[in-house]
Amino acid sequence: MMCIKMKTIIPDTSAVIEGAISKIIAKEDLDYPEIIVPEAVVCELEHQANANRNEGINGLKELQKLQEAQDNGDLAITFKGKRPTNYDIRYAKSGEIDSLIRDLARSEFGTLVTNDKVQAETAKAQGISVYYFKQKYKHAELSIEKLFDDDTMSVHLKENVIPMAKKGKPGHVEFVKIGNKPYTYSDMLDIYNEILEKSRSDPKSYLESDKDGSTVIQSREYRISMAKPPFSEAFEITAVRPVANVSLDEYNISEKLMERISKSAEGILISGSPGAGKSTFVQALAKYYAEDLNKIVKTMESPRDLQLPAEITQYAPLEGSMENTADVLLLVRPDYTIYDELRKNSDFNIFADMRMAGVGMIGVVHATRPIDAIQRISSRVELGIITSVVDTSIYIEDGDIKEVFETKMTVKVPSGMKEADLARPVIEIRDFETGELKNEIYTYGEQTIVMDLDLVNNSSGDSSNSKSAVDRLAEQQILRKIKRLIPKSKVGVEIISPERANIYINEKYIPKIIGKNGKRIAEIEKDIGISLGVEILENTPGHLARGEKFEVDIIHTKKQLILDLGKVNGTQNFDIFVGGEYLLTATTSRKGEIKIKRGIELSDLLLDAIEMGLEITAVKK
Repeated sequence: MMCIKMKTIIPDTSAVIEGAISKIIAKEDLDYPEIIVPEAVVCELEHQANANRNEGINGLKELQKLQEAQDNGDLAITFKGKRPTNYDIRYAKSGEIDSLIRDLARSEFGTLVTNDKVQAETAKAQGISVYYFKQKYKHAELSIEKLFDDDTMSVHLKENVIPMAKKGKPGHVEFVKIGNKPYTYSDMLDIYNEILEKSRSDPKSYLESDKDGSTVIQSREYRISMAKPPFSEAFEITAVRPVANVSLDEYNISEKLMERISKSAEGILISGSPGAGKSTFVQALAKYYAEDLNKIVKTMESPRDLQLPAEITQYAPLEGSMENTADVLLLVRPDYTIYDELRKNSDFNIFADMRMAGVGMIGVVHATRPIDAIQRISSRVELGIITSVVDTSIYIEDGDIKEVFETKMTVKVPSGMKEADLARPVIEIRDFETGELKNEIYTYGEQTIVMDLDLVNNSSGDSSNSKSAVDRLAEQQILRKIKRLIPKSKVGVEIISPERANIYINEKYIPKIIGKNGKRIAEIEKDIGISLGVEILENTPGHLARGEKFEVDIIHTKKQLILDLGKVNGTQNFDIFVGGEYLLTATTSRKGEIKIKRGIELSDLLLDAIEMGLEITAVKK
């Protein structure tokens, strides 16, 4: 504590932001104190305000209040000290600016006022007089909390818009108005400041993310996302909370599944669409492991919005990185870790690494189909370890368990293929309750295939109108290989037999495909697993009659997908279909091409279609 007789006060940035000087003067009844504000504090506040961070704006307003107090004859305020360099600002978190402030307090023989515990202890260690201003938190309900009732899942506030809310339960949600008057910018700013103030003083509130125009705060059970220009075109605040706190007993879980969850499930994926009830189920599962089975349970969350008992520790990204959090958890060695949510490649890799290290893992994944969750992780980890990473997949819909899959590794000929030499490791995805085979995951060449068994079974009944699964995969793989060598040329592929295929290319590219002494074509044959014949591509679409349909060649470049309809069909209108479903209508260029930029939805749809072996056709209008 500061000696009240001392007249010189040097506040740091945290003290100015919290309004500590005004409160101390009133509390201690100081008589005309001298306030020396470090230039480093002004610079840091200015930097924060320019970045649209509210604490910077609040700090500058506090300095303005102190100036008014000087005008009223209550205190004297001056600005001194070294202005920080760009280096100091860049490494502010390392203590560079705090060091400048302490240097000024030492040289002026003043008392440093701070709301930062580390700053206070460091100053004491350096022999500097310190007043540690610790704000006592008094729990108060936020304004936005008052907009919630028992049925409210989320509240949505936006500048110049009537406040809205989602009400109901997963699967039965309505988006309704909860007011009659739009919120003004001033209204939104007051709510924004109130939330930020609570996050700084409430030990149960956490600043999860603070970026230019976007702030995410976990305030007790409420996850609050706030956006403002330049990130959004208007001020917006969204608050979400769990609407249900249920136990695992309330779900319709079979004895078989319950036994698996209790005894053998170690790599669990919980999937479903947004609002389906994934978080509610995960909370129930976590409580079951912690309370009923007496397991050590931890979580990895960003933000930390799961509502869990006190015995379950919830971890955020350590220093902004989940990899750092994983390193800590591997030392702690929990029985189960909940990873909420798996989105980025790094998330799936961390999940897999921790599971392979022996930690029981429960991952939460957004998915619209049960297989999607497994497919997403299969594209990010080695095929051979998938069954070790994920053994059980639970799909949630409308708050209930809709499907449960289990994964097993076997060696066999994939479904739809008949040749014995095509036997390979296959991951079987089976319905947990019935044992029915639903999907298979395996490699074909360089490609990882996720095969829907319903498609295989449906196509096998009409061999006259559809290619076999192996034929489609072989065509895709061959086409991909050849396109890498001659990306701007048209390529045709024809499967002659299980052991042989023909490729059709422009005559001038034949030497490039064959290679010196046939070396290149031999490498392709070895990789694909069948022999290849090379023929001259002669047949291209000629002039077409209205309504005539033909298959489209697609040329891959780094920036575009080019649908080549032939030069003779230049400047004509065509409907493009994928798998028989209408995709778009476009006019060809003079060269008979339709160019689609990579990275947009249309190009993604076409690439997905190519991967799935769907026919891409054109019809002249």
